[in-house]
Amino acid sequence: MKTKQDLNKIREENLKKLSLLDNNKYRVVVGMASCGLAASADVIYDAIEKAIKENDLKGITLTSVGCIGECALEPIVEVYDKNNNRYTYCMVNEKKAKEIVEKHLIGGEVLNRYLIENFKKVTDEEGNVIEVPNYQYRIALKNCGIINPLEIDQYIGLDGYKALEKVLFEMTSEEVVDVVTKSGLRGRGGGGFPTGLKWKFTAANKGGQSFVICNADEGDPGAFMDRAVLEGDPHAVIEAMIICGYAISATQGYVYIRAEYPLAVERLQYAINKAYEYGILGKGVLGSNFDFDLEIRLGAGAFVCGEETALIASIEGERGMPRNKPPYPASQGLWGRPTVINNVETFANVAQIILKGADWFKAIGTEKAAGTKVFALGGKIKNTGLLEVPMGTTLREVVYDVGGGLPKGKAFKAVQTGGPSGGILTKDDLDTPIDYDNLVNKGSMMGSGGMIVMDQDNCMVDIAKFYLEFTVEESCGKCTPCRDGNLRMLEILNKITDGKATMKDLDDLRELALMIKDTSLCALGQSAPNPVLSTLDKFYDEYLEHVVNKRCPAGVCKNITKLLITDECIGCGKCLRNCPVNAISGDVKKKHYIDLELCVNCGTCKPACPVNAIVSL
Repeated sequence: MKTKQDLNKIREENLKKLSLLDNNKYRVVVGMASCGLAASADVIYDAIEKAIKENDLKGITLTSVGCIGECALEPIVEVYDKNNNRYTYCMVNEKKAKEIVEKHLIGGEVLNRYLIENFKKVTDEEGNVIEVPNYQYRIALKNCGIINPLEIDQYIGLDGYKALEKVLFEMTSEEVVDVVTKSGLRGRGGGGFPTGLKWKFTAANKGGQSFVICNADEGDPGAFMDRAVLEGDPHAVIEAMIICGYAISATQGYVYIRAEYPLAVERLQYAINKAYEYGILGKGVLGSNFDFDLEIRLGAGAFVCGEETALIASIEGERGMPRNKPPYPASQGLWGRPTVINNVETFANVAQIILKGADWFKAIGTEKAAGTKVFALGGKIKNTGLLEVPMGTTLREVVYDVGGGLPKGKAFKAVQTGGPSGGILTKDDLDTPIDYDNLVNKGSMMGSGGMIVMDQDNCMVDIAKFYLEFTVEESCGKCTPCRDGNLRMLEILNKITDGKATMKDLDDLRELALMIKDTSLCALGQSAPNPVLSTLDKFYDEYLEHVVNKRCPAGVCKNITKLLITDECIGCGKCLRNCPVNAISGDVKKKHYIDLELCVNCGTCKPACPVNAIVSL
């Protein structure tokens, strides 16, 4: 059992290591979350470790960390020196790794040609000069890419479990709820319900067992924020869940996480085991009179189990299907007892709020949406990856300043926020400050934080169909509007993309969408029509092209698309080499041609053309 004094000693020792205040000359970190490992970051780690040993280098700390954020540039290696400078090397291969060791670590030469300039120096609350990602403000991702998630001492070294100490020994449960309420923290899982209010409602139901649940069932296509936090900083979630348990008088917690996140599950379980070993979980947390136990429950990949009542049913061993509300989980949740359910990102903010106060958190963001939001930026964007920005940051800043804009000079067309439950934002919305209310007013929603960027080559009818296919597949089938209505909508969309629809089908599509939105049982069904309604409102002309002219302007819908190479062709041959059916012919440096009899309209040639010379008829 660790005491407060033990943690303070660990904190002091590890702060020296992390800030190079001891005898170490360099600290080298390798991003080894799922994104890094997929790019062979483990091979790079081994190569650096081998080079350090071969050169018998002293005073160098090598460690693996979670997601650094720039996922498209993996593998990433970062070097910290004693002057607090941070050097981020991207797309590192074994040759680059050896060069980093020989020239930077041994020779002191910074290899500028391998660096990404994505950090700026700022002064933190204690007056320390630190480097943070440009345009970003990290709270939930504070430790991701900084600490080794398997080293509890490193978490403690950066004030880990200090908020828990404060709560257990200096605050009442009512005071904890009050701080979270005053901070303005809203749920980061989609609906944006005030976190403190949820805790307050649950705490009011006294007597008997209460429960704390972390919803880590992140199912939106393109979303990976919660996975990154659990892979890179699992103790932040554990600490917050214990704090929540103390605030609502709950002694048992569960993390509900999808089994498709094996690395996150592995690291979270390791962190839980360590927390028990240190006396941070279990009987008498940190020597107090408060007990708290924590377990993992694995989901089987059902998107509907992200809905809180379906999640509860799944933990109870029942089929994951939504239940009628009210009663709400705050009064009758898991096994009929009062239950708080927050998602990973929501919990990841709690410890910092306790340590720095409600006013600090509320000063970040906007009046109605305090703090920051983590987004998973993907699609047609240069810098795909993870970012955390203050609420109120504009969409333009996210897409162009953080995301680097669109590749190949393509024109921005739209961005889908909120996953299958969200909607489309267009170029007219680029200067919209991102927060809960603004996005809803624009016909979209915050959702968990997935953000998919689309360019001129995307067909918006096809995009609506893609998301609807997902929700049709994931519907639990309990209520008729969602089960049958979404399937009927999908049939109409298939008719449109096949060139077989009429204007009546367009009218039926909108009528169906509004009916399903109003009558479905749970949020999955109620939000499933959002991508359809959003694209109908903002890209109606594109629907008309499909229905009236039997033409897909983007050239995506194969059954109504013909491709043509224009006179802009420079004869480079890239389209020819990428065509899977040899339908393109032409000589080098001369205009190429497409044989429409052979062409299968796969569209592979369009993104291959460097001068955008291939258009849809």
